[in-house]
Amino acid sequence: MPWKEVSVMSQRLEFVQMASSEQANIRELCRHFNISAPTAYKWLNRFQESGQQQNLLDRSRRPHHSPRRTAAEIEQLVVQLRTAHPAWGGRKIHARMIALGHSEVPQPSTITAILNRHQLIDPSESAKHQSFCRFEHPRPNDLWQMDFKGDFALDDGRCFPLTVLDDHSRFALGLLACPGPSTMPTQTALRAVFRRYGLPARMTMDNGSPWGSSNKPGAHTHFTIWLLRLGVAVSHSRPYHPQTQGKDERFHRTLQAELLRYATLRTLAQCQLEFDRWRDLYNCQRPHEALGMQVPASRYAPSRRPFPEVLPPVEYDTADIVRKVRGWGHIRFHNRDYFIGQAFKGLHVALRYTATEGVLDVYFCQHRLFQINVVASTKRV
Repeated sequence: MPWKEVSVMSQRLEFVQMASSEQANIRELCRHFNISAPTAYKWLNRFQESGQQQNLLDRSRRPHHSPRRTAAEIEQLVVQLRTAHPAWGGRKIHARMIALGHSEVPQPSTITAILNRHQLIDPSESAKHQSFCRFEHPRPNDLWQMDFKGDFALDDGRCFPLTVLDDHSRFALGLLACPGPSTMPTQTALRAVFRRYGLPARMTMDNGSPWGSSNKPGAHTHFTIWLLRLGVAVSHSRPYHPQTQGKDERFHRTLQAELLRYATLRTLAQCQLEFDRWRDLYNCQRPHEALGMQVPASRYAPSRRPFPEVLPPVEYDTADIVRKVRGWGHIRFHNRDYFIGQAFKGLHVALRYTATEGVLDVYFCQHRLFQINVVASTKRV
C-alpha cells in the first residue's frame, strides 16, 4: 500500500528511526504506517546500509551519494577545533564549522562520535552537564505532556502552538498551529495526533483553557471528559509549578530558539508548514542530550490502542450505584447532594463502597475521580 500523503520523506525517516530500535515490532509499525512488510524492509535495509537520510530518497528521482565514513580531513578539523576549545561539544563545533564556510559539515551526532573515537570526551565531565535527578516514564505512551506555547501575532489573527510530547522518548507527537485555545480546534488538532500515534495511558496538562480552570485547579472540563471517555487518564500540574511539565517546557524553549526567533510567520498555514518541517528535524535528526545524543524517534513506538472514531458508551457494572449528574453539577444520594462538576452535566457516574465505612469512590467510566463521605460532615474527600 502507498505511503500517506503527509510528507513521504518524513514518514520514511520516522519509520526507519523507530524500526531500528532493538525492541521494535516491525509488523506493528507496518500497521501504524499503513505500509506492507516488503516496503518496510526495503526502506529499512536501504537506511541501514549507511545510516544516511539520502538513502530514503526515491532513486529514480535523485541519484544517491552517501559516503560511509567522514573524510579524513574533516575528521582532523573536528579534532583541531576540539583541541582549541576543550569545552565545546558536537553542536558548537558543528555551528563553528558552518560559520567558517566549510562545504561538508558532519551532523552534531557524527562529530560527537568522532570525539569519542579520539577519546576527547571525558565521561566524568559529560556527567556534570546532565540533570542530577531526571525522571521519565519507563515506556512510550505511558504519559504525554500537552500545553500551548505562548501565542504570537499573524497578519490576520494569532497562532497558538499546541505541543504534545511523549514523556519517555521526548518524541514530539504534535506541533500544531491553532487559532485559539478553545475546545473545538484543540480537539480537532489532537484527533489527528491520536489517529497517527494511537492513545496514551495518561496525559498531563496545566490548568489553562480548554482543559482546566485557573479558578478551580484540577477541575474537569468538557475537553478532559472527552479524554476520559477515550480511556485516557488526566492529570493537571500544580498551579505556578511549570516544572511539573518540565520536558514540554524545555521543548518550548528549543522551539523558540531554533525556529520562532528566526522565522517570519504570517498565516496559520505557513506556521503549520514550518512546524511540520522543524518537528521532523527535531524527532529524526536533532541529537537530544537527555537521550545520550540519540534522536527521539529512535526511542518511540506508536501506541497499540487505536483511536475510536465514535466515543464508546458510558457503561458500569451491575453492582455499581449509578447516578446522573444534574444540571448544576450535583448528584443526589441518601437524600444529600454531592458536587461532581458542572462539566459532567447529563452524564452518569458510579459510586462504589470502599473498605472505610461511609466512604465511597466516585468513578466516571473506568476513572476514579475522588471520594465522598456519606457519614461525616465532609461531603467530598
